[in-house]
Amino acid sequence: MKSSSKFDIVVYGATGFTGQLVCEYLAAHYKGDRGLKWAMAGRSLDKLKSVRDAIGAPADTPLIPADSGDVGSLEAMVEQTRSVLTTVGPYQWYGNELIAACASSGTDYLDLCGEPVWMRQMIDKHEAEAKASGARILFSCGFDSVPFELGAFFVQEEAKRAFGAPAARVKGRVRDMRGTFSGGTAASGRATFEAVSKDLSLVAILNDHFALTPGFKGVKQPKGNKPVYEEDMQSWTAPFTMALINTRNIHRSNMLMGFPYGQDFVYDEMVLTGPGEQGETNAKKVMAMNSEKTGPNARKPGEGPSREEQENGLYDLLYVAVAPDGREVRISVKGDRDPGYGSTSKIISECAICLVRDTPDVPAGFWTPGAAMQHRLIKRLGDHAGLTFAVER
Repeated sequence: MKSSSKFDIVVYGATGFTGQLVCEYLAAHYKGDRGLKWAMAGRSLDKLKSVRDAIGAPADTPLIPADSGDVGSLEAMVEQTRSVLTTVGPYQWYGNELIAACASSGTDYLDLCGEPVWMRQMIDKHEAEAKASGARILFSCGFDSVPFELGAFFVQEEAKRAFGAPAARVKGRVRDMRGTFSGGTAASGRATFEAVSKDLSLVAILNDHFALTPGFKGVKQPKGNKPVYEEDMQSWTAPFTMALINTRNIHRSNMLMGFPYGQDFVYDEMVLTGPGEQGETNAKKVMAMNSEKTGPNARKPGEGPSREEQENGLYDLLYVAVAPDGREVRISVKGDRDPGYGSTSKIISECAICLVRDTPDVPAGFWTPGAAMQHRLIKRLGDHAGLTFAVER
């Protein structure tokens, strides 16, 4: 981590839908916090000025012109800051040069990436350089995958207390979710499938639960690709679209922490849809809706829900750790805004602040946010970002 810089955090993509929400959050929640130096960056200075004024950020909030097509501008941006928070996706289209610049200059990097194939390519390409320069690179600092990664961590901490050991089997279940996936998430999904269709060797990475744990292959994992009735949940369950990225990140998290969940750890994510015939019908509906989320009618990048939709959104995740003798520990993770925008913008903002302020001791390299910041991030998200972590029984 850089010891000093002009800025602590530069928000790159500040004129986009999610980038604006991040800047608005920082301006509102860290107003008068002279210890936090942050700036807004994007392609157009005029647009940056109008966004700065529209969101009520201080008139002296620094603005930096930077464009993913101009490597020099990216290098000039990262030289000025300890960390870059980027909302400019799909990252496989717009992230290569920025990651390279951060890895070579020792600048911390945070994004909202849910593109496992590209993430693996970046880890392979830049890990050694990031470790040498001091850069900490954190992917997936939004709804995918922070609440899920920390949910697995939190339930395992509880399992250790209850069972005297972590559980080799953990289930992540979505109990309730109101709100939408972002246009960026949909575009990232489409970009990944396009890349894979052009290079079929990438299919193996996409289908591999251990795609993000180079050098480690764990035990067989549930496919999670069709509705099933789960006796212990007394409910039908349906596939969850974000499982494709979350499961990979959670196995990486386990590896980065030194396998506290064990090397035979089994983890999956599904959506609870209720009991009986109605539950089965709901599960089939979820299956049908999943394909629409990255289809032609999905939101475009830069589009997003109204303020009211963001504020009325929420999510409620259930985590179950199962001991070998069948005993269970259950915890919940809840968020107070829609997942794709309202909650995500708060989560990535607090990840960036936690990295700069609370975790200077985290070594350089490619991290998952949960493995890097653990309890410190749980506390910060609870104190500031509207997340609740609770033991259920």
